[in-house]
Amino acid sequence: MDLMFQPLRKYADFYGRARRTEYWLFFLFRVLLFAAFGVVFIAVMATTGGFEEGPTNDAASAAGGIVILLGGLTYLALILPNLAVTVRRLHDANMSGWLVLIGLVPLGGFVLFIFSLLDGTAGPNIYGPNPRGGEATAASVFA
Repeated sequence: MDLMFQPLRKYADFYGRARRTEYWLFFLFRVLLFAAFGVVFIAVMATTGGFEEGPTNDAASAAGGIVILLGGLTYLALILPNLAVTVRRLHDANMSGWLVLIGLVPLGGFVLFIFSLLDGTAGPNIYGPNPRGGEATAASVFA
């Protein structure tokens, strides 16, 4: 559970490495958060009569608009930690963080998805130590 919120604690930290678990738990957190916004939106619209036919209901429009606004602001607030954890995930696979720009081209999101599934580099790499810890040293192997 701690790894789920670690990208929020490292809000704009583009240095170091992120485990697959950290990346995918943060993804799950975002999915659950926006699913909750969807459920709240549907509940608000259902209770205020926003789904009924006829003239528009001002209360339903206002309440639905507030939920959509809060969801949009939450989305904007999570862009930077999402970008940072993606860059750190690429670093874990010993790739440059600039590869995140592949997501801007067609099918680039699929390539980033594949990169996010790759196992991290065993041991330290140029981006830092292994986030899993437990580095095996020669002394511990032969002890």
